[in-house]
Amino acid sequence: MHVALVTVGDELLSGDTANTNAAWLGRQLAQRGVTVERTTVVPDRLSDIARVVNEHHAEYDAVIVTGGLGPTHDDKTIEGVAAAFGRDVIESEQALQWLEDHGGYERADLADGTGHVPEGSRVLPNHEGVAPGCVVENCYVLPGVPAEMKRMFEEIADEFSGQQRHVVTVETDEPESALLDRLATVQERYPVKVGSYPGEHVSVRFEGVDRDLVEDAASWFRERVEESADG
Repeated sequence: MHVALVTVGDELLSGDTANTNAAWLGRQLAQRGVTVERTTVVPDRLSDIARVVNEHHAEYDAVIVTGGLGPTHDDKTIEGVAAAFGRDVIESEQALQWLEDHGGYERADLADGTGHVPEGSRVLPNHEGVAPGCVVENCYVLPGVPAEMKRMFEEIADEFSGQQRHVVTVETDEPESALLDRLATVQERYPVKVGSYPGEHVSVRFEGVDRDLVEDAASWFRERVEESADG
């Protein structure tokens, strides 16, 4: 299963808020064998949200959108997702009733727009907040508040699955430039994904669906490098 993540918010683009939602979702999906192919950050602008969701939902098995839910002036996600699928935005009786029955809210006290979702979507109750999420075809719309997003993802997590991938990391004290020949050779010999990441040490990451192949590739490489004492 191949997924795209779309995170919405001017504050993410300005750097005022770290994009922890994308990182958390990436880890959760990877643990379920799902490949995240794309992570896109868009501003609180209806046209950008609609365009990106429209492009991604056609290219990937699923799209997860976080942020921009609610009734305030800069919450444009529901409108943007609705536009991407050519749907109207409606007030969901189901969402409002859930907030009355389970959220402890009086309907009259809820701000206008609180229960708005794209027409024909599946409503996802918000157990940690107010604004509901929803599912439109293969697009899952979740809140931006991390606690709310995580709780709502738990409700849909079983809808995401794929081949479990195995990972082995080798840490080496050699500079990345000195490893180029061995990186090329191990990639030729073993049909696994190989990535190198410089830092205090160079971390070489071997990944694939066949555990034995991943282990063999890592072992071959480990025998031919100066392995870090910390690794």
